[in-house]
Amino acid sequence: MKKLTQEFKQFIMRGNVVELAVGVIIGSAFGKIVTSLVNDILMPLIGMLLGGIDFTGLTLKINQVEIHYGNFIQNVIDFLIVAFCIFLFVKITNKLMHKEEQKKEETPKKSEEVILLEEIRDLLKTSCH
Repeated sequence: MKKLTQEFKQFIMRGNVVELAVGVIIGSAFGKIVTSLVNDILMPLIGMLLGGIDFTGLTLKINQVEIHYGNFIQNVIDFLIVAFCIFLFVKITNKLMHKEEQKKEETPKKSEEVILLEEIRDLLKTSCH
């Protein structure tokens, strides 16, 4: 049992698991923001543009079964907006990371020979004075 507990602790403390947990929590909070954006701002505007249609209220009744296809439309639009927001976030993040990589590449690294020659030069300067 102690070995199992120790293995579980090592598994939980791995960087990927912790990063994944943080990502899920932030993603959940981000999802709530986007859902509010869709439900409270965008869908009323889209409904107004389409003549006051409230998608969530759209239903189709077949015999005794009521199909709420408006909720489906709402969820599809919600998904597309969330996916687009995540796409933009990843695109911006990748662009920023690429700029950082370019900055690192712009500063050329000195070879060992150059470093050694500079040290010799500095020593010669100090010994001559």
